[in-house]
Amino acid sequence: MDGRAAALLELGLQHEQQHQELIITDIKHALLLHPFPAAVFPAPATPALTAAEIVWRGVPAGLYAIGATGQEDFIFDNEGPRHKVWLEAFEIADRVVTNAEYLDFIADGGYRRPDLWLSDGWATVQAQGWQAPLYWQRAEDGEWQVKTLSGVRPIDPNDPVCHVSQYEADAYAKWAEARWPGARLPTEAEWEIAAGEPGQRPGDDGSFHAHTVAGFYGDVWEWTASAYTGYPGYRPPDGAIGEYNGKFMSGQMVLRGGSRATPAGHVRKTYRNFFPPAARWQFSGIRLARTTP
Repeated sequence: MDGRAAALLELGLQHEQQHQELIITDIKHALLLHPFPAAVFPAPATPALTAAEIVWRGVPAGLYAIGATGQEDFIFDNEGPRHKVWLEAFEIADRVVTNAEYLDFIADGGYRRPDLWLSDGWATVQAQGWQAPLYWQRAEDGEWQVKTLSGVRPIDPNDPVCHVSQYEADAYAKWAEARWPGARLPTEAEWEIAAGEPGQRPGDDGSFHAHTVAGFYGDVWEWTASAYTGYPGYRPPDGAIGEYNGKFMSGQMVLRGGSRATPAGHVRKTYRNFFPPAARWQFSGIRLARTTP
């Protein structure tokens, strides 16, 4: 097999792995939109962990290089070319936002305050009637529950908030400034520099339920403040495969990190996931950053 044929075969296999992840999210979406969703996977076997207070990790100002180095076994074309970016000093949270923290946002009228939302986000909240993350519902006693592939269960305050849009992530970050001055979403360059290489990922318990908050490669994709576009010097490949990533570089926002549904080989610091800012069906959560005073 010649080099071009081998490269096309590898791309096809990697693309199929992406679809395997999307199959999980699609199955979850289809089943959990039913008013009486059935439990199809076992409940998480991993005991719930108590989320520690956020620790802010400082990153000094400087000139950094991001993107694929060209030494990787495989990358998608949108992960390069490697290039330099200047970053002002910033801090980034050592974990993602929890359900308990997001419940505070809801209780404080987060979905009823237009001042927290981007214009398109507020229009979406009004049009879709959002009051909480996707798959959340009120129990008869008024408490929040979450529909999972293991059945309906009470909200675990220590789980990462999951299935939120970029609009919700941005609104939460604005609201969180009262608690953490300067809070915002990180750019994808900030995320990549702060994250480093992935270490040991959480074990697969077969539940496809997000319940790990620590580290940069946990259970939820993390929204960034960066629009999805080509890196400096990026050119789509010639031919049909040139449409693979380049044609989506409009109206999308970047997510980083990977989720419990992500194939292990796709969890790397340069991987650029992307979805429209209103998308909620992906395993998507929130990590905060802030500019150093």
